[in-house]
Amino acid sequence: MKKLLVILVVLAFAVPCLAQTAQPPKPGPEVQKLAYYVGTWKSAGEVKVAGLFGPAGKSSGTETCEWFVGGFQVVCRAEVAGPGGKIAELAILAYDAEAKAYAYYGITNAGTISTSKGTVAGNTWTWLSDWKAAGKLRFTEVQESPTARAIKVEHSVAGGPWTVIEEGKATKVK
Repeated sequence: MKKLLVILVVLAFAVPCLAQTAQPPKPGPEVQKLAYYVGTWKSAGEVKVAGLFGPAGKSSGTETCEWFVGGFQVVCRAEVAGPGGKIAELAILAYDAEAKAYAYYGITNAGTISTSKGTVAGNTWTWLSDWKAAGKLRFTEVQESPTARAIKVEHSVAGGPWTVIEEGKATKVK
């Protein structure tokens, strides 16, 4: 009986101590920069060059982003209507501490899968994506205010010059 009492007393003190030391990690300052994207955004733009994104013409869309459980990644769902039809997208934005870079993983209902590495300098985010069959894409987003950003998409083939293929604006609505 004394052994049982001793075990219970030890467990009573040990379990709370173990729980305190097993706290999940906290997101660092790099991760907190992703907070800018959290919310619902309305976008309007123009595809300037027919090609990767379909025919040239106007586009508009809605994107809703929220923190994933744990607060390390942002998950976004978007729907965009453009000259090539409607596209739905699911994306994850994260900070890869090992690579010391931001990461984007996206899929669309058109079957595309894309990954990009990102950097942020001041109020400008730059995302680079390598599409083996189509060259490189560069997405530049300038945070004009807490609720507005300018977006530019450029394309380069075989290390050649960058060509602007799309430009637009996004406004946070909530």
